Amino acid sequence: MIRHMISQIERIPGKVAGSGAGWLASVLVLLAPVALAAPDASGLYGQYCAACHGESRLGGSGPALIPQTLRRMRGPKVAAVIRDGRPATQMPGYGDVLDAGEIAALADYVKTPLAEIPEWGVDEIAATRRMNPDYTPIAAPGFTYDPMNVTLVVETGDHHVSVLDGDTFRVLDRFPTPFAVHGGPKFTPDGRFVFIMSRDGWVQKYDIWTRREVGRIRAGLNSRNIAISHDGRYLAVANYLPMTLTILVAADLSVVRVIPVVARDGTESRVSAVYQAPARKSFILALKDAPEIWEIATDPGAGPFHDGFVHSSEKGMKEALAAQKGLFARRRILIDGPLDDFFFTPGHRFLIGAARESEEGVVINLNVGREVARLPLAGMPHLGSGISWMRDGRRVMATPHLKEGKISVIDTTTWQVTDVIETAGPGFFLRSHENTPYFWADVFFGPNRDAIHVIDKQSLEIVKTLRPVPGATFAHVEFTRDGRHALTSLWEDEGAVIVYDAQTLEEVKRLPMRRPSGKYNVWNKITFSEGTSH
Repeated sequence: MIRHMISQIERIPGKVAGSGAGWLASVLVLLAPVALAAPDASGLYGQYCAACHGESRLGGSGPALIPQTLRRMRGPKVAAVIRDGRPATQMPGYGDVLDAGEIAALADYVKTPLAEIPEWGVDEIAATRRMNPDYTPIAAPGFTYDPMNVTLVVETGDHHVSVLDGDTFRVLDRFPTPFAVHGGPKFTPDGRFVFIMSRDGWVQKYDIWTRREVGRIRAGLNSRNIAISHDGRYLAVANYLPMTLTILVAADLSVVRVIPVVARDGTESRVSAVYQAPARKSFILALKDAPEIWEIATDPGAGPFHDGFVHSSEKGMKEALAAQKGLFARRRILIDGPLDDFFFTPGHRFLIGAARESEEGVVINLNVGREVARLPLAGMPHLGSGISWMRDGRRVMATPHLKEGKISVIDTTTWQVTDVIETAGPGFFLRSHENTPYFWADVFFGPNRDAIHVIDKQSLEIVKTLRPVPGATFAHVEFTRDGRHALTSLWEDEGAVIVYDAQTLEEVKRLPMRRPSGKYNVWNKITFSEGTSH
């Protein structure tokens, strides 16, 4: 504020403002009360932070800003993040609009405990459950389009989802979602229902056949993502706040249980993410604040403590045998340090993880419950958007990097980085399909964010770079069920989904959208297409 006032005074012509020591003294007297007044931290938060982090500081499109989450921040301090932003995220820097005193006051404010954090257990969650009284299910599809070739487009510009016919690219429906959808939608195994989660913990159920919302419930206060069980019966919601995993019944969104996430040493932990592992009939849970990975059974007869699953230590085996076996039984896998990002090989036998500030990736064999390899992966790999395919008779996976313009290609048998593809800048998403010879890689960060590379899966050569709108962010690819068309996002408020012929790489159609981000094809998701991340 002072800086702004002084800059305005300096613009006053000398003949109007006067000159000399008397005039300067008068100005200083007028400014003194302002200079001595403490910055209005609450007002600053409302002006610069609330839109993303929530008026209550309990999270929105950004995470909760409370001591319980901030004290676990690894890397930059809070004031530095406010001043400089955070690379490879949507957090901008405010050093050019806030002075040092205002930044310090704002940092202290968000580190101040809330007067009260609401209890958020079974009863509180159940009380938020709202089922749509106008929803009527139907026994069979009453339409001509292919429900397995439907693609959902998340439009973050105005918090809606568009439902596209994958054959004609006609918009079948456009419905409102909870604020700030986060993590990919999850479909029931038959492709009929989809579940969408917002950053503030709301889970919405939508029927693709009837194109109507079924209901919604708030499963957490600040949440990361959801997963659905192998049989479609249960939903798991990963929470930052409270530090829990919420289990819901998918059919009616009722609460099964709320599992506190506490490490073996007693450390409470946020959940980085929860993943579905259909072949294992389990959920895989990544702890953000403790060096553990959990596996939770989603079938009473195929829990992670038997049917060939073993522990890497005698102590672990005894703990497993003593634990209650059956539905939602838990298995701990101890690792060297917390991991932030993950990739799974087909069948979910191996997990590849990395910490945000690490220079390495870690390979964990989930069958035996221990680390089996390490990978040199500097530049912050984004393993969550990695993909895999067969190359020269061997399965490989590839991951972009959030801080470096490169894609690492890894042999999943030898666990060696075999190739590094240089790109026009750091990227966020990779996508492909079984029926295309290419994979697509965006350049989400930096001056070339308007580009997507199309790369040959065998030669690893960039065959074409697409730039449909110079200067506009161009990202995230999804394919139709048959792989014939690639849907891309012009990631702007007045943006579009641009459809390409996946063989000729020519534009086919352009659909206006409000900042379209993720796109999710029903068939590709429920079949775990090798070209899409999960």
